[in-house]
Amino acid sequence: MAAPARKAIVLSGGGARGAYEAGVLSTALEAAGGARVELLCGTSVGGIHAAIVASHADALPRAAEVLRQAWLGLEVETALSLWSWHPGRIQRVIRGGTRPASIFDGRPLARLVGRVVDWPGVARNLGSGALRALAVTATHVPTGRPTVFVDTSAGQAPPRFSSLRARVQPTRIAAPHLLASAAIPLLFPAVRVEGELHCDGGLRMNTPLAPALGMGADRVLVIAQSTARPAAVDAGTESYPGAAFLLGKVLNAFLLDHVVNDLEELQIVNRLLGAASAAGGANLLEKLAAGHDGAPGFRHVEPFVIRPSDDIGALAHRHLHRLSCRPPTTALLRVAESGWGGVADLASYLLFDRAFTTDLFELGRADAEAQRETIAAFFA
Repeated sequence: MAAPARKAIVLSGGGARGAYEAGVLSTALEAAGGARVELLCGTSVGGIHAAIVASHADALPRAAEVLRQAWLGLEVETALSLWSWHPGRIQRVIRGGTRPASIFDGRPLARLVGRVVDWPGVARNLGSGALRALAVTATHVPTGRPTVFVDTSAGQAPPRFSSLRARVQPTRIAAPHLLASAAIPLLFPAVRVEGELHCDGGLRMNTPLAPALGMGADRVLVIAQSTARPAAVDAGTESYPGAAFLLGKVLNAFLLDHVVNDLEELQIVNRLLGAASAAGGANLLEKLAAGHDGAPGFRHVEPFVIRPSDDIGALAHRHLHRLSCRPPTTALLRVAESGWGGVADLASYLLFDRAFTTDLFELGRADAEAQRETIAAFFA
């Protein structure tokens, strides 16, 4: 009899866009019923979500409720608290120094992480085998390489990679790992984890499929934060976009577009394995799966991807002028408004306003609800 599929949930970074991911995830966890989630892999806000689920892996509906409470009660100042500026701080942001400096104060985010993640629950679920592994990705500042921090249950090997692009660090994951993974350069200070500086994992591995595959997942749920085919904006033929619009597209390319390439590569491998099976039979597939010279093998992996049914940048544009936060933060977010083409991609990463995140959360729930039967089959 074939072994049961090993399932993984892969969660991406995206700042305030993470509210959509949380909405999808909450519905998916409710649809899972009493099923087990073996592997959780996350980056940035996806790493925080992964830790929340890990802390309630033995009671997934409870994790769904924590996600709902975290996002629906959020205010801009909870995540984006501006420092009181003075020349010395500005100089440290530009030139560096002996103390961390950034545009936003990292302490409110640290308090949020401490409130929403039940760390004894994470240890309990890994110890009991209710969860096989929690992996959180950050970027190692001195080398620029991704570091995959991985906390495993007994008997679960850390991920193996077919290249040297990532460093695997077995550890007991705690709040500093999450804060490092979410530390967007300049916006939040880099975090020293186990003696070394790390920052936002989204710079190098925003959708951490590789750790899930490296730990043996053969069924992966991926929650994307962009539509499959973004609509072309119509700003007229006589105008040109400004810096905010272009920076938004650069961020999309850095953080959101890589998952498309990863999934295309995964499907190519699946097709090659299908052709190999037809040509050489089961023995050839077994040899391919076994790997060679310490490198991981190849196997068929079934991806299930949920994407937003509405453009999140367009939603941010509609919400941006209804902010309720205090003037300095409002002014900064207004600067991030492109005012071009009816989209605000750059602002969508920073718009932690309750009205916006609630709409994103509910959009995620609706998109997941539309695929509830498929989600239930994924976890079955």
